[in-house]
Amino acid sequence: MHSTIRQINGCANIHEEILVGTKGSCKLEGTIFDRAGKVVWNYEGARNNPIVQEHVDLVTAIRTNKPVNTAEETAISTLVAIMGRDSAYSGKEVTWGDLMQSAVRLGPTEYAMGPVDIKAVIPVPGEGGIPAYRSLTTGN
Repeated sequence: MHSTIRQINGCANIHEEILVGTKGSCKLEGTIFDRAGKVVWNYEGARNNPIVQEHVDLVTAIRTNKPVNTAEETAISTLVAIMGRDSAYSGKEVTWGDLMQSAVRLGPTEYAMGPVDIKAVIPVPGEGGIPAYRSLTTGN
């Protein structure tokens, strides 16, 4: 999935999510394309602005005292992104199990205001600029 958004005054702004697969791509607004870019399906129903809808959902949750809690979905999405990044940088498969069993910390050991003692390392794809997971180093 590729998600883009730009909201800068005076610029051409875009908000778009695109899923890309082996048979084509899909804009999450409701259009599916084949690999050649030809539209193979287009949603014809009523459309609403998702940015407005998320605010409607938030206000509704507050007024009805029914909180919207997407913490689990957000955590899973973040972990999937970390797996993809680590796989891309290492050139190796990184499994869910590798990630869940890893003792690697991607942040400070203590969260507090002040200086941070983490060395900034710019990862270079294919040059091992990621933490080593057990299966990447031992084959397990």
